[in-house]
Amino acid sequence: MIRIQGWDPVLIISQIISLQTLHYLTLSILSPPFLSFFVDPAPLAYEGGASSVGMLLDWREMAGRSTVRLGDGGWGGAWLGAGKISEEGAGGAWTGGVDPRRGWVIAVAWVAACAIDVIPLYYLIRRPTHILDFSLTLTFIHLLLTTYYTAALPSSLFYYAVLALGVVVKVVWAEQLCVRREMREGLGWGMGPGGAGADAERGLGETLEMSERRGERRSEG
Repeated sequence: MIRIQGWDPVLIISQIISLQTLHYLTLSILSPPFLSFFVDPAPLAYEGGASSVGMLLDWREMAGRSTVRLGDGGWGGAWLGAGKISEEGAGGAWTGGVDPRRGWVIAVAWVAACAIDVIPLYYLIRRPTHILDFSLTLTFIHLLLTTYYTAALPSSLFYYAVLALGVVVKVVWAEQLCVRREMREGLGWGMGPGGAGADAERGLGETLEMSERRGERRSEG
C-alpha cells in the first residue's frame, strides 16, 4: 500500500487495536482483585462475580446501578439479562441491593488502567500531537461497546466524569513524556558526536585551517 504524506491506514488501525486490547487487558488484571478485596461479595456474586465481562463493559456497574432484576411477584430468583442465575429466596445472602463501593472501585480501576495506558502510548504512538486523538478514539470505542453490551446509552454523569478523568490522565502524562523524548533526541541529533552541530563545527575548523595555510603561502611568496 502506498503511503501518502504520512497517512498509513494499516498502521493507524493496528495502533488503535493494540491500544484498545492492552487497555482491556490491563483493566481485566486490575479489576478482579480490586473488586474481591473492597466490594461486598454477596451482590457481586449475583452479578457475575469479580471476573465478569460486565464489570468491564457494563456502564451500570461503574454508575452503581443494579444490573440484576428480581423475579415477577416478589423475589422469585435473580435474573441477569434474560437468564435466571439463582433460585434462592428472600432468605438468601442478597436482597437485591447495590453495594455503593462497587462503582467507586471500578472507577479507580479504570483510571489506574488509563495511567498504565501511558506506556503503550509512549512506545506505540510516540508523537505528542497524536496522543489526544488516540486517547479520545479509545474512549469513544469503549462507549460504543458499552452501549452495544447494555443496549442502552450511558446516562450517568459520574460515568462520563470518570471517562473524562481517564482521558486527561493519559493525555497530560503521555504528552509530557513524548515531548521530553523529542527534546532529548533533538539535542542529541544536533550536539552529539555524529550530529549536525558537530559536522558544522568540523567544517568551520577545516575552513579556518585552509585560510591560515593560504595566508602562510602568500606571506612566503
